[in-house]
Amino acid sequence: MFLIDSHCHLDQLNYNSVHKNIEDVLQKSYSNYVNKFLTVSTSINNFHDIQKLFDKYNCIFYTCGIHPLYCQKETKNFHELELLSTNKRVIALGETGLDYYYLPETKKIQQHFFRKHIQIAIKLNKPIIIHTRNAISDTIKILKEEHAEKCGGILHSFTEDDAMAFQLLDLGFYISFSGIITFKNSIQLQNTLKKIPLKNLLIETDSPYLSPIPYRGKENQPAYLLDIAKHICLLKKIHLEEFAKIIKNNFYTLFKF
Repeated sequence: MFLIDSHCHLDQLNYNSVHKNIEDVLQKSYSNYVNKFLTVSTSINNFHDIQKLFDKYNCIFYTCGIHPLYCQKETKNFHELELLSTNKRVIALGETGLDYYYLPETKKIQQHFFRKHIQIAIKLNKPIIIHTRNAISDTIKILKEEHAEKCGGILHSFTEDDAMAFQLLDLGFYISFSGIITFKNSIQLQNTLKKIPLKNLLIETDSPYLSPIPYRGKENQPAYLLDIAKHICLLKKIHLEEFAKIIKNNFYTLFKF
């Protein structure tokens, strides 16, 4: 069996007390059939750190992007963002998008950065990784205005309703579910999941955040992707091995492997 964590932050894991080093993280993951990882950058400096840490590990791929919460701290050097994103190990732009929950006062700059990410993604023919919180309507509006169907991408750690899900599907986007789908109070989200075709699904840990049941309260890690996959299989009434093959094919299709 072969699982892929389509969104994690390997550089942010606890290497002081939880893990010995990245090899320790990878071995724990391999033991749970998690064999490839997309580690997501949140700023230009963060991207450089990721490169230094993981460049020798062929199972780890990167994104290059500026998280909406860090837009104010970044200079508008989109030429550098584009140049770095031409790296072959960079298979997507992001994480980009909109977050009105924490910084609603920065809406305008967030929207500007989001549009620039989409434009670069289209130019480089690479998908985008989208973060959205309290901003789904504006997120979809900008995706449509910038013709993001030309690059495609993922709405990561999806928590919206089925109406929003199908608007994203109409744009050719994939929808990725995190450990939130295992939470007991995620009934609406679980019902939305049941309506989404398997060919449009991806799964992620968003490590070190959003640990699934039974690990809530502990730091998340890619090895826990297996628990998320098992829970989704129960909801979708599909065998784990078959589900893993579909998810792998979805990942390879989106990222043009």
